[in-house]
Amino acid sequence: MTSEADGCGLHECCSVPRIYSAEVERNKCRGGGQQFSRLKGLEVGNWSGLISFPDDGGMKLARNGRKRYLERSEGSLEFNSTSCKELRQEITDVKVLTMVKTSELFERWRNLQVCKWEQNKEETDNFKMSLSRCCNAPSFLFTTKRNTPSGTKLRYEVDTSGILHISPEIFKMFPDDMPYSKSQFKKCAVIGNGGIIKNSKCGREIDAADFVFRCNIPPISDMYSEDVGSKTDLVTVNPSIITERFQKLEKWRKPFYDVLQNYKNSSVVLPAFYNTRNTDVSFRVKYMLDDFESSRGVFFFHPQYLLNVQRFWAVQGVRAKRLSSGLMLVTAAMELCEEVHLYGFWAFPMNPSGIFITHHYYDNVKPRPGFHAMPYEIFNFMHMHARGIVHVHTGPCR
Repeated sequence: MTSEADGCGLHECCSVPRIYSAEVERNKCRGGGQQFSRLKGLEVGNWSGLISFPDDGGMKLARNGRKRYLERSEGSLEFNSTSCKELRQEITDVKVLTMVKTSELFERWRNLQVCKWEQNKEETDNFKMSLSRCCNAPSFLFTTKRNTPSGTKLRYEVDTSGILHISPEIFKMFPDDMPYSKSQFKKCAVIGNGGIIKNSKCGREIDAADFVFRCNIPPISDMYSEDVGSKTDLVTVNPSIITERFQKLEKWRKPFYDVLQNYKNSSVVLPAFYNTRNTDVSFRVKYMLDDFESSRGVFFFHPQYLLNVQRFWAVQGVRAKRLSSGLMLVTAAMELCEEVHLYGFWAFPMNPSGIFITHHYYDNVKPRPGFHAMPYEIFNFMHMHARGIVHVHTGPCR
């Protein structure tokens, strides 16, 4: 879906979080995200080979004359130390992804790993305030009886000419109100499915989070749990998975029910109102779980919330036909959690050290070209990490 960066919602212009500069703040409501050039496709810069580091474990001089610290220090420098402020500035100095070669961006990111991460409360609060104004996940993340009364003519996110009349039967499927509230959870983990998490040994750390989000029912069996953990509180399901792997639930439904059992009592979320094709198959998930007398919560993203999120990130330079499920969950987590940690989020064919990795931690199937804008999503996460807004984990856990 292509959306214009003309604000975040129906009522007011989006307040842009202070990720880039004061100039961006001044320009935030001019409708175009001027800090970014018009970016197309999945261009990620020019890869120029492996990043080389001195063998002595010391420091090497940056092109601008500043000293660059190596990851050998294993995160030993304090977040607000002079050295770490300089290293974080090297990330935020890159205003547009195409300003530097991928290898240079990776080098800056690698160097930053010597710094302990800590949350910057002021930056985080500003970001949360921006999201609250434009999107308001605690009230509108899911379609509920409170925000979508019976009789509502609900407009689809993409098929905007299509209208779904909320009949009493459909209305009964909605929860009374949002099951989560603002900053309800202290520490949350959002798990992407990128190959960057493979061999990370982050499973125990992920499972220690207060709330865990996962995307599109990924495998979490014993084969993978050491790296990705197993705890799941909320998992998204793309209706295309149900269509392609489970024949739209028109015949045998137990195979899909058995897959969901891997996630224990986690809630399931579907974009039922993304377009008209998604609606029936999403409803079948709810009917199926009711037939099996499951107590698992089944929720449907509110289409206006997803549209507002799409517009919000377009202002930040993420212009895509469709945001990734991971970015949608990160956006929601920022409002529902005090502190957000990201694992498995990476958009490049090699890790920061220049070693090639699989696309997913469980396979190497590539996405449809041009549908998502993953490099720009990760680029924003890098900025947010440097600002102390989210903690992006791309290395092994200790």
